[in-house]
Amino acid sequence: MKTTLVATADQTGLPVEDALNATTYPVIAAISFAHLLNDMMQSVLLSIYPMLKLGLDLTFGQIGLITLVYQLTASLLQPLIGLYTDHRPKPYSLPVGMGFTLVGLLSLSQAGSFEGVLISAMLIGMGSSVFHPESSRVARMAAGSQPGLSQSIFQIGGNLGSAIGPLLAALIVVPHGQQSAAWFSMFALIGVVVLCFVGRWSSHHVANFRKRMRAHADNGLTRRQIGWSLAILGLLIFSKFFYMASLTSYYTFYLMDKFGLTLPHAQIYLFVFLFAVAAGTVAGGPIGDRIGRKRVIWGSILGVAPFTILLPHVGLFWTGVLSVVIGVILASAFSAILVYAQELLPGKVGAISGLFFGFAFGMGGIGAALLGHLADVTSITTVYQVCAYLPLIGFMTAFLPALEKS
Repeated sequence: MKTTLVATADQTGLPVEDALNATTYPVIAAISFAHLLNDMMQSVLLSIYPMLKLGLDLTFGQIGLITLVYQLTASLLQPLIGLYTDHRPKPYSLPVGMGFTLVGLLSLSQAGSFEGVLISAMLIGMGSSVFHPESSRVARMAAGSQPGLSQSIFQIGGNLGSAIGPLLAALIVVPHGQQSAAWFSMFALIGVVVLCFVGRWSSHHVANFRKRMRAHADNGLTRRQIGWSLAILGLLIFSKFFYMASLTSYYTFYLMDKFGLTLPHAQIYLFVFLFAVAAGTVAGGPIGDRIGRKRVIWGSILGVAPFTILLPHVGLFWTGVLSVVIGVILASAFSAILVYAQELLPGKVGAISGLFFGFAFGMGGIGAALLGHLADVTSITTVYQVCAYLPLIGFMTAFLPALEKS
């Protein structure tokens, strides 16, 4: 990894500007791998809630406060950190962010009180807040002429990490106790090493990348048009992640309630859906590079509506088929939305990345909470009947301006 990154930066014989026009796959792969490690470790905290509740005699209210602290530091700080690093680039902030996660995991393994868990959750959340804006900027920096592909590869790392984390927590932390959470700090240490190499590559390119972004800052849009477009993209993020929360959090309950499946059988359906989400994440970016991001947004958000509306009214077989179709189509949206937003404000890649990652994270958490309450007061089937119409918000895509590459 070290040789490849140094060669890219210093030994190609090309001007740095020319290097930035090429797609630097080793850097994209490295940042995607770091994303896998980051999101895998982030998911450990949420996965061991039952153990923490029992071991520390916590109430559900205290569990909720832990989630609140984690979400506040993991989502609300992201745009602020991204905005700061847009003005004062910090290429080596990536290993520092992973260091926060490392300390948070060590703290979590030794936390003997509610206050200790809160501090650990805050540190883990801060690690995520530092990581996402800067890593997304590096993914864009290494993308060359394929920013959609780069974002898709970057995001698939996070998807895989989120899926692997709970599994590893079940295999390691649950059998061996809370203190074994410290073992995950080894992954954080690996991440620190990888991100030091990424930071070195970024430090050689960041100045010229900023110049290139500023050179393309005039996209012919007024501030009002840019603000309106960002608001529309926010609505689309709301639509996508609220609906995704209904499946990632409650799909197994829906299958067990409506079709009488056992938990292991229902989990197979959930795994197939998550696999479809991963496939859609990979596909969305490069398709957007070829046909334009606005078209992908159209197809992904609004195009999924017929399938979501049909889902609550079909049998088990077609429920499985439709969930795969929904997962592939809906997951393809985020890469296109993020790159489109970056093209609206090319000089603020970090702030935009932090804003949209933070907003997406927040919408997923809020969506899960609200939909859980809806299921309590009505039924789990009602959740899918209500959420079925969320993709119709995709009609708002019609009001997005047609950017040169979107």
